[in-house]
Amino acid sequence: MTARAGYSAYFLQSCLPLLCLLSLWSARSALAQAPFKFDAATVSVLPARNIGSATMSGRIAALDAVEQDGRISVFVGAASGGVWKSVNGGTTYKAVFDRQPVQSIGAVTIDPSNPKTIWVGTGESWMRNSVSVGDGVYKSTDGGENWTNVGLKDSEHIAKILIDSTDGNSVLVCAPGHLWDDNDERGVYKTADGGKTWRKVLAGANGSTGCGMMAMSRQEPKTVYASLWDFRRQGWTFRSGGPGSGMYKSTDGGEHWTELNDRSAKGLPEKPWGRVALAVAPSKPQVVYANIESKHSALYRSDDGGATWTRLDASNYVIWRPFYFGNLIVDPKDENKAFKPDLILLLSVNGGKSFSMVSGGGHGDFHDLWINPTNPNVVIAGDDGGLWRSEDGGNRWKHQMNLPVSQFYHVSTDDADPYRVYGGLQDNSSWVGDSSYPGGVSNSRWENMYDGDGFWMFEDPSDHQTLHARGTIHQAASPIP
Repeated sequence: MTARAGYSAYFLQSCLPLLCLLSLWSARSALAQAPFKFDAATVSVLPARNIGSATMSGRIAALDAVEQDGRISVFVGAASGGVWKSVNGGTTYKAVFDRQPVQSIGAVTIDPSNPKTIWVGTGESWMRNSVSVGDGVYKSTDGGENWTNVGLKDSEHIAKILIDSTDGNSVLVCAPGHLWDDNDERGVYKTADGGKTWRKVLAGANGSTGCGMMAMSRQEPKTVYASLWDFRRQGWTFRSGGPGSGMYKSTDGGEHWTELNDRSAKGLPEKPWGRVALAVAPSKPQVVYANIESKHSALYRSDDGGATWTRLDASNYVIWRPFYFGNLIVDPKDENKAFKPDLILLLSVNGGKSFSMVSGGGHGDFHDLWINPTNPNVVIAGDDGGLWRSEDGGNRWKHQMNLPVSQFYHVSTDDADPYRVYGGLQDNSSWVGDSSYPGGVSNSRWENMYDGDGFWMFEDPSDHQTLHARGTIHQAASPIP
């Protein structure tokens, strides 16, 4: 071996490891100095995984359905859980609105002339203090698979969408407007070109007045009734009613309106009014129901298209909390049979003279209801505990425990492996469930730990058998599963 070759071998044996260490140190130093960027793109490849549960479900704000060839398709709008679709009468559901930027739903309407076209108004309209906002009106032309925002983005809340049964491009939208402040995009809006352009056709007298409800019969789609509602919620109080509230009628599809009040129509109460719920009998459009919040709150009925009115039931549940229970639904074949969603579900079979409870073992706080027009015995109702289905006109109900739309106010986790998830739900107690489980997290893997409206719940780090819920210590009777 030559001297040069020996030196080269010595260099490789002695210095190369040192050079490698220096290179590694330099690379690590560069990495340590480079700022680490964490944003939405960092976790965008990690999809959300639904762990339920549908046991307690959540508040249903709006629903609509249609029967075709003996099969019922249902679209359900959750207060904060998006839109869900069933093509088998509610046996199974799938989420169809998850890709949209908002998940609070106020109105769902299927085009009666084309069931593939679905209109959704975002932003719940039952104006309690925990409602979420939306960003306008969405439209789908392929049965809910894809959606397009077609406007009214600053409305924040949508109460109703009515579609002309003879012209699917003619649509009216009832927008209550902002809950906490004044805004301009509130009232009744109309499009005549399928959502490309909008016109305000009924405006309130001030910035706190929007549309409270609308109603029409598909037999006479040009005759529309609408209520304007003057309201404002603040952190310490809520005002329902004011000079802007009133009831209006249009006979040309919403182009022009006439106010109905105690001076223009016989039998109506004197103002001021609050929120007014409206319904038109589908089988007899001259029959109109109006649940009017006023000094003499009651259900009123007109049999001549709003010219004269009769004051009917004024019992507690009929007039209770009109800002939250502002809906009426009339049977499609019987103008004297009407449902009133409330804390309990009420039903009148004598034209509104009196109501009886028919919700049985339902959760409570009902908000919307669909009656099958071809078979009125089939009724689907939505409340704060999800969906309920009746096959006998509302006497007996089955809870459809397949909609995981629970409204969690807060969530926490423990240190178990796999970890457990704790949370308090709006009107649905406090629950604990698995984050993962072989075969998936089923309804049975969730346990109710504390009743009432749920808020905070977390495990005591020093005692795994103790939970703290809503500021109250709740000692588990047995080890937490």
